[in-house]
This record gives sequence, structure tokens and C-alpha cells, in this order.
Amino acid sequence: MKVFSDKPYPQVKVVKENKEYANLLSHVYSGSESELTEILLYVYQSMVLENTNQEIAKILLEISKVEMHHLYLLGSTIKDLGSNPIYADCNFNLKSYWNSNDVYYDTDLKTMLEIDIESEKRAIHDYQMLLTVINDNYIKELLERIILDEQIHLQIFLELAKLV
Repeated sequence: MKVFSDKPYPQVKVVKENKEYANLLSHVYSGSESELTEILLYVYQSMVLENTNQEIAKILLEISKVEMHHLYLLGSTIKDLGSNPIYADCNFNLKSYWNSNDVYYDTDLKTMLEIDIESEKRAIHDYQMLLTVINDNYIKELLERIILDEQIHLQIFLELAKLV
């Protein structure tokens, strides 16, 4: 199953350093509802389902790898914008450090998929909001590319939910 878009990722690049943009990106990078959270959520779910539903466990693990690539791209962009890519949401000049309470530790497959669907919908929404406030075409191109993967993930989870 294909878990990412065929469209190539753009080169990580920014017009100029901009710590405000770096702070905005920190939310999707490592806020409570972020790429970091999705990676760890999907890895957790994959391990929980390993013995009962290997097919879905494998899909979750593959999606987590795509999310890890997003994390790397966003972290590199934050760095190029002049900030340190720490695991914290740095909006409004406040640092809210990521912690493991941000992961939903449910073990019911139906509930897991519902959480995953909402997570992907929220990610798409957050990226679309960033597109409206960031005025850097290089960053916008990256966000638009990431959205393509998130839309594929959403479709996968919607299809899996129909089977449960």
C-alpha cells in the first residue's frame, strides 16, 4: 500500500531567517498535535496491533516513517529560519515542551482509527492555516507537499475504519 505521494519533496530552503515563521512551524513540528506526536502514536499503535492485526500494524509503521521524514524536513526548515529545532511548541513566545501525555494510548482498533482520522484531519487543517500566514514560497511549497501525504494517510485510515 502506497503511504506517500509520488510528487517529489522540494528542497528545504527559506527566503531568509524568520524566527516568527520558525515558531509557527514548531506547532506542527513538535507541538502536542504534531508530526512528533503522530510518529510516536503510530509506532505505539503498530506495536499494540502487531500480534492481532499485522497488516494494519505494518501500515501504521510505514506511515510513521513518512511522518518522520516530515519531522526532519520541518526541523531543517526551522533551523534554516534561525531557530533551534527543539521538541516544543514555541508559539506566542512560550515554550510548551512535548511530552508523552500527548499520545493516545488506546488499544481498541476502532478507537485507534478514529484518533488517527482526527489526527490527520487536524494536521491538514494546521498546514492549511500555516499556508495563509507564512509568506515564503519555499516553505509554502514544502507545506503543500506534506499536505499531500497527510491526505493519503487520512484516506487510508478512512478506508481501514470501514473494515472495522
